[in-house]
Amino acid sequence: MKYCFGVDIGGTTVKLGLFTKDGELLEKWEIPSRCENHGEAVPGDIAEAVLGKLAEKNIDKSDVLGVGLGVPGPITPDGTVMKCANLKWDIFNVNEKMSGLTGLRCIAANDANVAALGELWKGGAEGYRNIVFVTLGTGVGGGIVVDGKIIHGIHGGGGEIGHIIVNSAETDVCGCGGHGHLEQYASATGVVRLARKKLAETTEESSLRSLSELNAKDVFDAAKDGDALALGVVNTMCSYLAQALSGVGATVDPEAYVIGGGVARAGSIITDTVKKYFDANNLNVLCGRDFRLAKLGNDAGIFGAAYLALED
Repeated sequence: MKYCFGVDIGGTTVKLGLFTKDGELLEKWEIPSRCENHGEAVPGDIAEAVLGKLAEKNIDKSDVLGVGLGVPGPITPDGTVMKCANLKWDIFNVNEKMSGLTGLRCIAANDANVAALGELWKGGAEGYRNIVFVTLGTGVGGGIVVDGKIIHGIHGGGGEIGHIIVNSAETDVCGCGGHGHLEQYASATGVVRLARKKLAETTEESSLRSLSELNAKDVFDAAKDGDALALGVVNTMCSYLAQALSGVGATVDPEAYVIGGGVARAGSIITDTVKKYFDANNLNVLCGRDFRLAKLGNDAGIFGAAYLALED
C-alpha cells in the first residue's frame, strides 16, 4: 500500500494526517507549534512526528509518496516562505528544509490554498476541478483552483480574496493597514463591526440590543429569526462577498464557489444570500454556478496537504 502525509501548520498547533493514496484518512493527531526563536524547532518537530509515525506503523519510506504541508503565510510555487508572522519564520525554502529532515518528497503551499484543495478532493467541492474557495473566520482567506491546480501567483499572493477592495469609501482600517477590504465585512469580526455600527446609527428595534457581548453567530441567529436589523447586516455582508467573488469569477469562471470557516457554520443563509446578489449583478454566462458550504471543517488543511503531495 502507498501512503502520504498531510500537515496543516498553525501558530498554536500542527495538525497531521496519515492517508492512503486514495484519500482514506488512517489517523490524525496534533503537536504543539513551538514558535520561540523564530520557530526554528517547528520543521524538526514535524519531521520527528512523521518519521515516528512511520516507525510506529512499520511503514517503509519507499511506500510514502510525499508529505504535503500547509503554511500560514505567502509561499512561492517552489516552496519558499516569504516570512510568516504566525510562526515567526523568516525567508527560507520549506520544501528543501523538510525533504532534508525527513528524506521524503515534501511540497508546501499556503494553508488557505491547501484547504481549497481539501474541499475539492474530499469535501464540499468533490467532483469538481475548478473552484473558488473562501474561508470566513477571524479574517477572510481563500484559494483558487483551476484544472485541479492551485493558483499560487509569483510571490504566493494568489487567492488572497479577503483583501480585494469592495468599498473604496471605507474609512476604517483593515488589519493589513488598507481600507475597504472584504475582510472588514465578511469575517466574524467584520460582521460584528457592521452590526455594532447599525445599532449605533439607528433606533431600529432588534434582539441584538439586549446582548452585552455580540458575536457573528448572534447576528446570523437573529437574522434567521426574522430580526430586520440583523437581516440588513447579513445582506450587507453577503452583497460585499458577492461583489468580491464576482471579480474573481469574471477572471477564472469556476464551476463552483465553496464557503468555509467558522462564519460558514451559519449555513445556507450565507450561500443563498450570496448567490442572490451574485446572479443579480453578473453576466449570464457567469451565473447559475453552485454555491456550496465546505464540509471538512478543521480537517480541510490535512486533506488538502495530502492531495498536494499526491498531485504535484
